[in-house]
Amino acid sequence: YFRSIVSIISGQVVAVFAIGIAAIVLIKDMVPFMASLPQNEIWAIALLGATIMIARSPSSALAIIKELRARGPFTHKVLGATVLKDAVVIIIFAAAVSVAAVLVEGADFDIWLLLFVSFEILLDIGIGILIGLLLRTVSTLTNSIVKSLLILLIGLGVFWFATELHDFHLFSLPVSFFSEPLLICMTAGFYVGNYTRLGSDFQHTLEEMAPGIFLIFFTLVGVELELSVLWQAWGIVLILFAVRLIGIFIGSYAGTTLARDKSPGNALLGLGFITQAGVSVGLAKEIGVEFSEWGPQLATLSIGVIVLNQIVGPPLLKWAINRVGESHTRADSPTFDGVRDVIIFGLEDQSLALARQLANHLWNVILVTRRQEALANAADGSPRIEVMSEISATTLRNLETGRAESVVLMLSDAENLAICTLIYEEFGVKNVIVRLQDHTNFEKFHELGALVVEPGTAMVSLLDQFVRSPFAASLLLGMDSAEEFMEIEMHNPDLHGKAIRDMHFPHDVLILSISRKGTRIISHGYTRLELGDHITVVGSPNSLAELQVKFEA
Repeated sequence: YFRSIVSIISGQVVAVFAIGIAAIVLIKDMVPFMASLPQNEIWAIALLGATIMIARSPSSALAIIKELRARGPFTHKVLGATVLKDAVVIIIFAAAVSVAAVLVEGADFDIWLLLFVSFEILLDIGIGILIGLLLRTVSTLTNSIVKSLLILLIGLGVFWFATELHDFHLFSLPVSFFSEPLLICMTAGFYVGNYTRLGSDFQHTLEEMAPGIFLIFFTLVGVELELSVLWQAWGIVLILFAVRLIGIFIGSYAGTTLARDKSPGNALLGLGFITQAGVSVGLAKEIGVEFSEWGPQLATLSIGVIVLNQIVGPPLLKWAINRVGESHTRADSPTFDGVRDVIIFGLEDQSLALARQLANHLWNVILVTRRQEALANAADGSPRIEVMSEISATTLRNLETGRAESVVLMLSDAENLAICTLIYEEFGVKNVIVRLQDHTNFEKFHELGALVVEPGTAMVSLLDQFVRSPFAASLLLGMDSAEEFMEIEMHNPDLHGKAIRDMHFPHDVLILSISRKGTRIISHGYTRLELGDHITVVGSPNSLAELQVKFEA
C-alpha cells in the first residue's frame, strides 16, 4: 500500500494547502483581525492557516483502530498516511513559518527565498541529528529520574536556543539557527528511535513524562484562548472546517486515482483524515508565539477548527471502518438459556478429566477433536465428542458455540488463536480459557479477552498458594467436600436493585466478591445487585445449589 499512501499524502497536501490558502484569502474581510492587514501579511496568515489544516492526529486514529481491531486496505491506508503526514506537515510548517516571517517583514517572494528556506530546513535536520546523538548518550543512563530530567532539559534547551537565536542570521543571510524547534526535536526522536538500539527505552521514558507535560501544555493553550475571537468568528470556523473537508476528499480521490488504487472503500477514505489533535494544537501555539501581532488570534481560530474536527472526526472514522467491513469487535455475548454449556477443544487425558468434573457439576459438556481416529480411543461413558474438520465460523456455529457460557482451548497455539479470534468476532463468548504452550503468544490471547493458563507457571502459583494460604487453596481446588467456590450470574429481575442486607441467604454461604461489567466491586450489606452481576460465593454444595436457583431464576 506504500504507493497509495504516498499518493494520498501528496494529493491531500496539495489540495488542502491550495484550497485552504485560496479560502482564507477570499474570506479575509469576514475575519475581524485580518480586515485591516496589508496584503503580504494576509498571504502569510493564509500560508500558516492552510499548513495547520494539513495536520492529522495519529493518536486518535490509532485509538479507534485498536478499539475496533480494524485491519484491511482501508485501515492500512488511513493509518499509514496519518503517521507519515505528521512528519511531512512539520517540514512544511518549518518552511511556511520562514516564508511567512519574510512576508511579514515586507520582502518579496522569489526563488532565492525558497533556496534559503530549504537550506534552513536542512540545517535544522542536521542540528536534530546532533541532538539525537546527545539523547542516545543520555538514554544509556540507568537512573530513570536523572535520565528523564536530562531529556527534559535538552528539549527545553532546543526551544531556549530557538528563542535566543531568533534574530541571528548566518553570514548576514536570511538563514537562522534553531529556526524550527519542532522539526529539530522530531529529527532527534527519529534518529534515536530508528538508528539506535535504545528506541524502546527512550519511548518508554517519554511516555512516563508525557502526562505532566501535556497537562502544562494544554493548560497554557486554554489560558491563551481568546473566546472573543471565537465568538466573533464562529461562522469562519465552520467555513474553514468545510473547506478542509472538501480539500481532504479531493486530495484523497486524486491520490487513489493517480496510484490506480481501486480498493473498495476509497470513496470513504476522506473520513479517515478529519480528526486533528496534539500536533495541530502545537503548531497553532507556535504561531501564537512567533507572530505576536495577529498570531494569538490565528491560533485561537485554528484551535476552534481543530476542536470541531476532533468532535466530528472520530465518530466518522469509526462509522467508515464499520461501513467498509474492516472492524473486528467482540460480538454480542449470548444470553443465558438456563443450561450451563461448555465446549472443550482437544481430546486428551486432561480434557476428559475436566469434562467429567464439569459434568458432575451439572454442566452440559461437548468435547471437540481435530482427529477422527481419536474417537476410537474414547472410553464408554465419555461426554459428547464431536470432530471438527476445519476451523471456521460455520463449524463453530454447528457446535452451537453461541449458546456456550465457557470455551476451553487445549489445542496448539495456532489452532487456539484461530478459534479464539472467531469466537471473539462471531459469538462473543465472554469466558474463554486457553492453555498456552509458548509464552510469546500470551499478548495475542490477552487482547482477545481470553483467560490464559500457562501450565508451568500455574503449578508454581498453585504451590505458592498452598504455602501461603492453604485453606483458601484447598477450597479453590474442591479438596474440602463440605465447601465449594461458585460464580453465579444474576438473572432474576425480582432481585435487581435489592441490597444484600435485605436478602436471606443460607447460613453457611458467604459472598466473596461481585463483578459488574468487567469491574470488580467491594461488596457490603448496602451493595445493590444488578442484572448481569457475577457473584462469587463460598458455601456447602447444597446451599450453593439453592442460591444458584434463586439468582438465576
